[in-house]
Amino acid sequence: MQLDTTFFDQPSPDLAVALLGKVIRHAVVHDGRQRWLAARIIETEAYAIDDLGSHASLGYTARRAALFMPPGTIYMYYARGGDSLNVSARGKGNAVLIKSAYPFFDAQSPTSGAAVMAANNPLNRRKRPVDRLCAGQTLLCKALGLRVTEWDQRSFDATRFYFDDVGYRPAHWVQCRRLGIPT
Repeated sequence: MQLDTTFFDQPSPDLAVALLGKVIRHAVVHDGRQRWLAARIIETEAYAIDDLGSHASLGYTARRAALFMPPGTIYMYYARGGDSLNVSARGKGNAVLIKSAYPFFDAQSPTSGAAVMAANNPLNRRKRPVDRLCAGQTLLCKALGLRVTEWDQRSFDATRFYFDDVGYRPAHWVQCRRLGIPT
């Protein structure tokens, strides 16, 4: 079930937990045909406007506008030489960063997508192992073909990019403070 904007209308710490186990789906064209690539979210990071690690804490700019838009707005930026995916939450400047995921396969996103994801995200010109394709915020975006230029400050699109609830909820998770960010 595709998540609608009401799902994202919650405080960022709650949204970060609620997104665990959800599936990111992105349609790409590969070899002349559309394919759905997918990954199950396994790590998130919540930000509030007053967090020193938050881009919103630096104030509103046209580049950071998505952080001040309605819940469910996509905010993408460049980090560590690649694209990073965030989604706005309830309250101006609040968002969740999608830190890591694991490739997900089902009828809509078959295992043949693994080869496309690996081609999108090679490891020193070699094939990256499946379990490492989405093991970080920029690797995730590379594997799924998500780009700042295409998705920043946009809404999800059921025909091209959305978050999906496939009915899985992790039984346990770990919550901790972010390293290197003073409180």
